[in-house]
Amino acid sequence: MKIGNREFLTKGHTYVMGILNVTPDSFSDGGKWNDRDRALRHVEEMLEEGADIIDIGGESTRPGHTFVPEEEEIARVVPVIEAVKAAFDVPVSLDTYKSRVASAGIAAGADLINDVWGLRYDGRTDNGTDVPEDEAGREQGSTMAQVIAASGLPCCLMHNRRDTDYRDFVSDVVKDLEGTLRLAAEAGIPREKIVLDPGVGFAKSCEQNLEIIRRMDALGALGCPLLLGCSRKSVIGLTLDLPADQRVEGTLVTTVAGVLQGAMFVRVHDVKENVRAVRMAEAIWPQAQG
Repeated sequence: MKIGNREFLTKGHTYVMGILNVTPDSFSDGGKWNDRDRALRHVEEMLEEGADIIDIGGESTRPGHTFVPEEEEIARVVPVIEAVKAAFDVPVSLDTYKSRVASAGIAAGADLINDVWGLRYDGRTDNGTDVPEDEAGREQGSTMAQVIAASGLPCCLMHNRRDTDYRDFVSDVVKDLEGTLRLAAEAGIPREKIVLDPGVGFAKSCEQNLEIIRRMDALGALGCPLLLGCSRKSVIGLTLDLPADQRVEGTLVTTVAGVLQGAMFVRVHDVKENVRAVRMAEAIWPQAQG
């Protein structure tokens, strides 16, 4: 899969995606990198530590986060995308679920769109209030899918939903992602340009998060490479009874779980430690990467 000017294997290796939040309220690093110069220094640090791609986000998606209007999110991410692309030879992912933000980010040089709503946000109101997905989807299709398709860029599409009323949890996650893939196909996004994310921390209980990490291989039938994003999340905090700044070891275990199940990417805050964990896991279990 080509992302930016780099070819990534979809099997055989797990790449590390470094997180750059340019937000005041992200759950573990809010406010640390929302100054351009500090953001660039942090990107340089992550690249020195072995990051393969940088994921830039302008709105926290933690539980209870404050909705950010599109224009404000654009103002946060576009200058940083432009600065990172000018300063470094690295693929840049834009973490957004809003089609207008995606369009602006693509124009600024983003190489991949990372959508935590899996193309299902369109049809909601500007303040984030839900419109029923089936109603919005039937009437409008997915504007985000159309934007991505027109750009020709690859995308990462995450599992998410408005409710947690699962009948058969893992099967329902797979069915939800099948719906996302239908939206992508209808818009003309080639299947080979899609990465899927099981959505740890989104519309799932702690026990369900642990289960989807353990059973990522169930998503393999969908035919897309996978990204696992567990870094410092509440599932680790609840399991170990630790605050966000003490969850590195728990994150490393989830990274190894991703490697063992053939994940293409792990999305992390602590790049150096996770790069080392990936290298060690791949050395011990080379067969896990197919």
